Amino acid sequence: MFTALSDYLRLARAGAVMVRNDVIIPDAYRARIPVAAKAAGAILRILPGGGGRGRPGERFARALEKLGPAWIKLGQFMATRPDVIGVEAATDLSRLKDQIPPFPKSQALKSLKEQFGAETARLFPNISDPIAAASVAQVHRLETPTGPRAVKILRPNIERTMELELRAMKRVAYSAQKSSNPEIKRMEPAAFIDTMARSLTREMDLRFEAGAASEFAEIAAIDGYVEAPKVDWERTSQRVLTTEWIEGRSLTNPGPLTADQRIDLANRVTRGFLACALDHGFFHADLHEGNMILTPDGRLVLVDFGIMGRIGMTERIFLAEILKGFLERDYKRVSQVHFEAGYVPASHSMDEFAQALRSVGEPIFGKDATDVSMARVLLQLFDITRQFGMHLRPELILLQKTMVQVEGVARSIDPAHNIWQAAKPIVERWSRREFGPEGLRKLAITTAREALARLRRLPETLGMLDQALSRAAQPETPPVVVEHTTAWGWFLAGFAIAASSAAGLWFLLASRL
Repeated sequence: MFTALSDYLRLARAGAVMVRNDVIIPDAYRARIPVAAKAAGAILRILPGGGGRGRPGERFARALEKLGPAWIKLGQFMATRPDVIGVEAATDLSRLKDQIPPFPKSQALKSLKEQFGAETARLFPNISDPIAAASVAQVHRLETPTGPRAVKILRPNIERTMELELRAMKRVAYSAQKSSNPEIKRMEPAAFIDTMARSLTREMDLRFEAGAASEFAEIAAIDGYVEAPKVDWERTSQRVLTTEWIEGRSLTNPGPLTADQRIDLANRVTRGFLACALDHGFFHADLHEGNMILTPDGRLVLVDFGIMGRIGMTERIFLAEILKGFLERDYKRVSQVHFEAGYVPASHSMDEFAQALRSVGEPIFGKDATDVSMARVLLQLFDITRQFGMHLRPELILLQKTMVQVEGVARSIDPAHNIWQAAKPIVERWSRREFGPEGLRKLAITTAREALARLRRLPETLGMLDQALSRAAQPETPPVVVEHTTAWGWFLAGFAIAASSAAGLWFLLASRL
């Protein structure tokens, strides 16, 4: 009873803040709002700090910033779902400001003491006052004998705060999921909040972020377009993350740059992202200017690895097919790819979907690539697919959202940046490797290994089959079960022969490529 009351009070506060900032449901529903509620909302909006300034998405972002950490994270997650909330609102939410006053240094020292005990004085002898602060953590500078460090410390009691706010969000999301409204069901609010909760749980343990930073640093070093700071594992724990200090300026204000420097920097932003995403399926998923540091010696270092994305080979091929289809004006193929992946419900017409895709692709045909925004193409694609009830996997949406972010940053540095041309060498390299002789060799070896693994399990499977046949021979077992089991045995035997043949064929192919 008390838990439910606490949740409803939190939701009531959130509702009041939303009303005060005129974050209102669509016009079609305004008429259903009781007169008393309209009057209360009008009063709240005339108070200082209230009002309906800006677009709906801007008002929503302003309200979320006032509500605190969990709601800011909710807005950041919603910004990755333009297929659900619309393109304009998603764009506005992507500009959420996650900056609040720092907590006292004394509390930071207390947290360090709780995490490192007697080693605190040795590990953190001269930690500075807060340098930067956000809703979840803040950063301090630390001088060490081997160089300066950046120390990220979680806010006191932030885990409990997140737990309570998420619990209230889950209550309203689960209630909404029961609605008979098909549009609400398509949005899958319960699954959305559950995904967000899992992500935030990981974000509350800075060891996960340390692992992501370390993995990304190894991947990025292969091409050298971007870098990541080294993790100081000795000074890292569940609530503390320590990395090398990166001296430089964020791309929010990179300082004076020559035309050639701007071209090179914009290309590195685009290629650094694509090389990690396409080649390794692992990418930094929060690539705004504040998370990119340009060092005095010209290196581009990424920071803040709290939000990362992973994408499998199937999704990478899916995206490649989409881009290739649009460039070749093969809208039926693009439509077919969506249906084959199961992203568009089979109840829709593939031809009608191809016709809708044509409305996205034709306006860009024949234009110079510098005039064609990848962000615009992807966001228009989101709008079309939403009308066809498309359900995208979260990691795919995160990748597309990050592509839009990357293009925005690159063109803010170099307004003439041609993202298609910048991406070309990375995409061509990936295509040669995955679909050329090297790719076929890898596929052959992988397939052969999988077939051999199945063959190794064959004796165990046949033993289970023998037991099933013995049980089936008992009088109380209906004869039909014996027939089905025998058929299953013949199927397994056939599979064993096919698997062994496939293994031999693939090894032969692999040895000749």
